[in-house]
Amino acid sequence: MGDTSGAGEPTLEEQIAAYQREFQDLDPQVEKIVSALSRLNRRMNVAYGRQTAELGIGNTDWEVLKALVLSGAPYRLGPGELARRLGLTPAAMTHRIDRMVAEGLVTRERDETNRVRVIVELTAEGREKWLEAMRLATVFEGDLLQDLSAEERTTLGEVLTRLLRRVEDAQPDAGGRLSDLD
Repeated sequence: MGDTSGAGEPTLEEQIAAYQREFQDLDPQVEKIVSALSRLNRRMNVAYGRQTAELGIGNTDWEVLKALVLSGAPYRLGPGELARRLGLTPAAMTHRIDRMVAEGLVTRERDETNRVRVIVELTAEGREKWLEAMRLATVFEGDLLQDLSAEERTTLGEVLTRLLRRVEDAQPDAGGRLSDLD
């Protein structure tokens, strides 16, 4: 069987056969699903990374822009809230915000009502970068799912959402919870 999975990586079937050879208690059905999801996630992240790089931003910048947009107009959050939503340390968030302020994607100002609190706000340029990234992602995602019927898409979305909620419930401190979007 030829390798169609990429850069010398074994096919899912080859991987599962090797795992079963070394670990007989493996459920091949579960392993195929989990490995396929993992590989799909990696490849999607690479594709998204290429798209954001074309726009002059990185995946990390995209995540901040997305969190601000999801917060709703006026697209403002405190650095601590951003860090929590993205599963980052405050120091990592500060570094990211510093870079994004320098690039004109966000502003950082003192809260008028609480001078101790800092507010990070999406700029017009940051919003435009987010919109363009969304346009590119929409085309990519449509191509990715083109072979699925509307019913299959609905079913897949429901099943993956159930799995995601189970993982989030087991790991509530992992950041980026689906419930942050609800």
